[in-house]
Amino acid sequence: MNLAFLRSVQQALSRARLPIMTVALVYAVSVIVGAVMVHSGNQFAVSTRDNVVSSAQNSTILVAYRSGNRLGAAFLDFGSNLLLGAAPQTLGGLGVLPPYVLAAYRGWIGGIVSIDSNHESRLANPDSARYYASVLVLQLIPYSLTGGAGVNLGWAYLRPALHYRGDKWLGLPKEAILDVFRIYALSVPLFFVASLVEFLA
Repeated sequence: MNLAFLRSVQQALSRARLPIMTVALVYAVSVIVGAVMVHSGNQFAVSTRDNVVSSAQNSTILVAYRSGNRLGAAFLDFGSNLLLGAAPQTLGGLGVLPPYVLAAYRGWIGGIVSIDSNHESRLANPDSARYYASVLVLQLIPYSLTGGAGVNLGWAYLRPALHYRGDKWLGLPKEAILDVFRIYALSVPLFFVASLVEFLA
């Protein structure tokens, strides 16, 4: 990766910093809300946690993990996060608001799984808390980046800043589209690291 490309990624992050930061804020707040709800015994949050975890048990990711194919599970999780999670959130950014709605829901889910199947806090044990927090943070960083990139693209279409006024691709500012790809160049390896930590740690 050459220096010029690294500079272009840095510039893309700078241009999209407000959308990225606001998406990250929604994630952080919703995680806290979810965690507070389950730790206070809110029945809706607890039952939703149980349903989400139960539904996930038959996923190809967990089937691979339980069969001992931990690396395969990590790759499947990586692909799922990237193609089924991040990409729709980025594309939803054309409407500006959808990434925030998805961030609020995904963050809330991340918060309610802070209790285990016995409804005991995963934060009470240092090892469990470390694992939970590291996986959550490692996943939400690239989700914030890709969600923010989508919102930035939406704003560039609706109200283009000076640096986005110019050539267009499919009616969208060319430079804003390129910024999405630049941010993804950083986000993709971050998603991969998050999946490796989740299933190999």
